[in-house]
Formats: sequence, structure tokens, C-alpha cells
Amino acid sequence: MHDVPKLGVIAGEASGDLLGAHFIAALKQKHPDLRAAGIAGPRMVEAGVEAVYPSDKLAVNGYVEVLRHLPQLLWIRSRITRYFLRERPRVFVGIDAPDFNFALEAKLKQAGIPTVHFVSPSIWAWRPERIHRIKQAVSHMLVVFPFEEPLYRDAGIPVTYVGHPLADVIPLQPDTAAARTALGLAAGPVIALLPGSRLSEVTRHARLMLDAAVLIRQRRADAQFVLPAANSAAARLVRQAAEGLDLPLQVLDGQSHAALAACDVALVASGTATLEAALFKKPMVITYRVPALTAYLMRKKALLPWIGLPNILARDFVVPERVQEAATPENLANDALAWLDDAPRREAALASFHAMHLSLRQDASARIAEALEPYLEGA
Repeated sequence: MHDVPKLGVIAGEASGDLLGAHFIAALKQKHPDLRAAGIAGPRMVEAGVEAVYPSDKLAVNGYVEVLRHLPQLLWIRSRITRYFLRERPRVFVGIDAPDFNFALEAKLKQAGIPTVHFVSPSIWAWRPERIHRIKQAVSHMLVVFPFEEPLYRDAGIPVTYVGHPLADVIPLQPDTAAARTALGLAAGPVIALLPGSRLSEVTRHARLMLDAAVLIRQRRADAQFVLPAANSAAARLVRQAAEGLDLPLQVLDGQSHAALAACDVALVASGTATLEAALFKKPMVITYRVPALTAYLMRKKALLPWIGLPNILARDFVVPERVQEAATPENLANDALAWLDDAPRREAALASFHAMHLSLRQDASARIAEALEPYLEGA
């Protein structure tokens, strides 16, 4: 008889892969022989997860893009669901990727396999009615933000606030000087450009940010730029977009944390990277572009005035957001330069980010491992 995985797991993209790698490593401290399998990225594979499919197959966003990839996504979900129903792990953990994971989790839960979901979808921002579907699919929800816990408790869904793993791994006081030395950066302002981890995001945001960088250089000749590319395909797109712009630009292989540690200001596509920038105590400009139909549908269902996690956590516009038609090179450049020129505003934002960091720093990996322990006893 072959060795059955005790833990089934699915991570949908780069951020989920990083989150998963942290708690898998914590679990393996107590269960060194634990077998975990599912849909995983390179970080989780390095932590010991057997990748039945690579997680980049799920890394699509927006209504239009999802529709284009829907046949492949449904095929993968059908195959991986059959895999888990056959292997019957002691517990399944879905990391983010709610549209993919919840339907799968509902089938596993119905078949008697406990389902734990890590990272709540943003039901507090839009489509709150999803909580009814979540209740059918999820045995236990692990949330990363403190305001999410009462939402699930009130709906009768077992829930644990575990904090955010990134708050544990990012130092409270980043060493900017060391990061700049490591990247070989000269004196002068450093602006990090983070266009997103998905290729569709890079396509929409890289040239926007590079054009903003050109405008910044016209007013600050000593400015330099770093852009961490999530993978080699993203790096190729960025280099193509930067051709002929004559920018002092380093395109990094990953290394988003190095870029954020080194920078003075960041231009960031909305998503997990905005939280990372806040945890690195960096003033930022949040931006996002999606296809017009996606934007229309999301605006109709939006519950909050903010899209960026730092602003949502602060419940205020601590940092500017430039979305859709407001996402112009001129706006991004002006906002970035304003951060460089306004020390009191910069200090107020950094104080807000420090308070966020303390709130989110809960040793999340240990808390997740503790929440999963009842399912893995004897594994």
C-alpha cells in the first residue's frame, strides 16, 4: 500500500505559496515525516510538499481572464478533487484562491474530509453573501486580520485569528542601508516598482510604473529604481517594456523584500505586496488596472472605499490609491515625489505601519500548526 498524504494542500499563486511554505515548515518540526501533497509552488515544494500540479496554473485574475482559462481551471480542479477523494488526507488546507478552493472544499467536506481554509476572501470588502457558501465548504477558517474573526464567529463558522505570516518574517526595523549595499545602489532616492506577481498584472502595470519612473527622473535626476520580477517570464516583460527608456533600473530575480527594504518609496499594484510595503515601513502609492468590464462589476459590488490593505487596516487613506482611469504615470510620479518631499506625512504613515505590524505579528505559522494538530494526531 502506498504512502497516503496526511495533509492535502492547494496554494493558488506566489503569495499563497510563500504563506504555505511557512506553516508547512512549522508542521514538519513536530511531524518530520509528514507527507503533504497538492497544488504547490516552488517555496512549498522546497518545504517538502509534493506538487501534483504547479500553483502557477491557477494564477489568473479578473472576470475576463478567468473566463479565458476556465476550461483548464475546471479540468485541473476535477482532477485534483478526484486525487484527494481517492487519497483521503486527514485534513485539507486551501490557501487563498477562494473561487478555486471552495467548490473543491465543499466536495471534500461532504465526503467526510475536514477542510481548513487559510486566508479569508475579502467578504468585508465585496460580495459578503459568499459567507453562506463558505459555511458549506469550510470546517475551520484561519484568518490573517483581526477584524475578520467576528464575521465568521457570528456566522457560526469555526474560526481562528492566526495573524499574518509576513508580519513574523519581516523585521520590525528593516535595515535599509544594508539592503542598499547588497543591491549595489548609489546614494539618492530609491523607488521600488512592484507591478504584481501575475503576468496579466505585469502586462497592465509595468509600463505604467516605468513611465512614472521617467517622470520622476525628470524632477529628481538622482532617483534610481528597483523592480523585483516574480519569475523569468515577468522579468522578460519588464525588460521589453523598459527598452529605450534610459532608466537606472535594476530588474531583480524575485527579491521583493530586498527591494522594499532598500527603497524610500514604492509604487505597488494592489495585493499582498501593499501589506509587505507597509510592514517594511515604506510610504507607497497603490495602483491597479483591470479590464473595464471587471472594474465595472467590482465597483458595483464594493463595500469599502479602499482597495489597498494598509488603508483597509487603518480604515483611512493613509496612502494614495490610483485605480483605473486615475492610474496614470503623472499621478503616480506626483504621489511618489510628494512622499519624498513631505517628512511629517511620511513619519505619520510609518507610525501607522508600525502599529499594524505589532497587531499582525502573532507567530502565525505556529498558530496554524496548532490549529491543524487535532487533525494530524498520530500522523
